[in-house]
Amino acid sequence: MRILVLGTGGREHALLQGLSRDAQKNDALNTEGSNGEGSNTDGQNGASQAVAHELHVCPGNPGMENLATRHTDAGSADDAAAMVALAQKLQAELVVIGPEAPLVAGVADALREAGFAVFGPNKDAARIEGSKAFAKDVMAAAGVATARAEQITPGASEEEIARVLQNFGPNYVVKDDGLAGGKGVVVTQDYDEAVAHIHAVHEGGNPVLLESFLSGPEVSLFCLVDGEDVVPLLPAQDHKRAYDNDEGPNTGGMGAYTPLPWLPEDGVQRIVDEVCRPVAKELVARGCAYSGLLYAGLAWGEDGPAVVEFNCRFGDPETQAVLAMLQSPLAPALAACANGTLAELAPLEWHEGSAVTVVLAAQGYPANPRQGDRIVSEDIENAEKILHGGTSRESGEYYSNGGRVLNVIGTGADLDAAREAAYQTIGGIQMAGGFYRRDIGAKAARGEISI
Repeated sequence: MRILVLGTGGREHALLQGLSRDAQKNDALNTEGSNGEGSNTDGQNGASQAVAHELHVCPGNPGMENLATRHTDAGSADDAAAMVALAQKLQAELVVIGPEAPLVAGVADALREAGFAVFGPNKDAARIEGSKAFAKDVMAAAGVATARAEQITPGASEEEIARVLQNFGPNYVVKDDGLAGGKGVVVTQDYDEAVAHIHAVHEGGNPVLLESFLSGPEVSLFCLVDGEDVVPLLPAQDHKRAYDNDEGPNTGGMGAYTPLPWLPEDGVQRIVDEVCRPVAKELVARGCAYSGLLYAGLAWGEDGPAVVEFNCRFGDPETQAVLAMLQSPLAPALAACANGTLAELAPLEWHEGSAVTVVLAAQGYPANPRQGDRIVSEDIENAEKILHGGTSRESGEYYSNGGRVLNVIGTGADLDAAREAAYQTIGGIQMAGGFYRRDIGAKAARGEISI
């Protein structure tokens, strides 16, 4: 299948790596008894013959070049006209949109109108991430548990801000009611810090959402969604704070692990039944049926799962860990969503064990990441171990070119083994000023997380 992936970071590198594995997975399926007839390009019932996809990425990063053809001069992934032109030039059979900004901007709509199969929701459905107020309204109508919330619009007086804040706390949850790359949320017990974040968001022209604090361990669950059909992937847990022991500023994510040994046996099914399927049905009822990846970020409290946020795309860095565990071919699953045939997809199969991803961040991340530091690692081009988030290349050498520079992957028979593999690899990377958390998945491995 000829596939175009839009995006530039570690999530997109993970998607490309997952798609590149399809041929060997298909070979394994053939060995196990396939008759070798037919094709997997219809995205329905898995694969029956080995397929090496033709992969393209726009704009991508240098670490992806051994997996896909990069298109760095085709325009921005947010530019609908440019992406339609690129897809037409390539005669793409499937377009996979990685980041949220193109989805919220309506790039998927333009591609579909031009006749392309697209993995990613339309502009109206993408408001589930693009507008937290819209997401709250959908959840209320669908009867989904979430935090109570109140909006403060730009231009609000100090008195109005103080009045709303009095209804919340002592843990203030202050959210940018717009796209903020995973870094638009402040959770603090400091009243002045909460006020400062409100002003900062208002200066950017966005409303602010104040929410009640949800207690309990956090869960990230990705679901493939095609209208009212919902297929969950493995649950994961992200680590948002910059430093060990959940200290420091909020980031886009410093690491993740999957699956969750502390989650109840029926945990995934409860999330699907109580959260994802009701939301999918509500979006259908509103005339903006969802097609793509619905990401539910939840807190599991005394009464079960409650939604912290929704995202309209694969999460970063959870995707890196989750896709490392996927045993089924990836392309048929993505194509099934795009083609409206998810109900016909064979059940997804997963490797036994665990996966961990650890982010190597640049000095100064998240506030002011430094760029241009040389990266040295014998595994720098081994996508089974290292996925690139923000890198550049010059004269064969790699350099930092973003806040979250690399994503190191470790897999193993259990969480301890996966952590050991990831930290062994990241320990061999040299990058001046680079830092990473040393406790990704540690509490779960020690049995310190419970419900």
